[in-house]
Amino acid sequence: MGKIYYIMGKSASGKDSIFKELKKKIPGLKDIVLYTTRPIRENETEGVEYHFVNEEFLRGMQEKKRVIELRSYDTICGIWKYFTADDGQIDLEKFHYLAIGTLESYAAMTTYFGLENVVPIYVEVEDGLRLSRAVERERRQFNPKYTEMCRRFLADSEDFSEENLKTRGIKKRFQNVDFEECVEEIFQYIKSISGGFHKC
Repeated sequence: MGKIYYIMGKSASGKDSIFKELKKKIPGLKDIVLYTTRPIRENETEGVEYHFVNEEFLRGMQEKKRVIELRSYDTICGIWKYFTADDGQIDLEKFHYLAIGTLESYAAMTTYFGLENVVPIYVEVEDGLRLSRAVERERRQFNPKYTEMCRRFLADSEDFSEENLKTRGIKKRFQNVDFEECVEEIFQYIKSISGGFHKC
């Protein structure tokens, strides 16, 4: 039986970069591409980071009961929604998967696929360093949205509180101070669970 390795962490903790490096190191890991109604950002590609869709598409998926988990964020740009869909891309009988999400989406995935089949990978970065990374990332955007960046930063404190982490059973944590060391530690952790990627 395959596993879903589920990367989580606060904004600017390096989740996307870690995801990309793990895909290079373990090319057999399949993606679970999430959907979002937010606008595509610079340097993002449709079908890579997300499937960028509209509200009508989301409603259609909900009517077909194919939405596994759904999150809504009330941003200064409007309500942005992110969701995982049962769209035929996940087959745990054949493959291991790598995905990115939140604590709430992790909980929904464990409910849908079973706690034993979803492996949490929680990435941490000290708040000061994380904030400086977030500012630098936003500065590189053509139209920086610092207010939204700050909202996300503050919301993460509540979403990923110690109480919530404990409730979801998140014990093991990976410190992203040195990026390469963090990626290697996660790589070895996945390898130890998957048995050498024989199912990838």
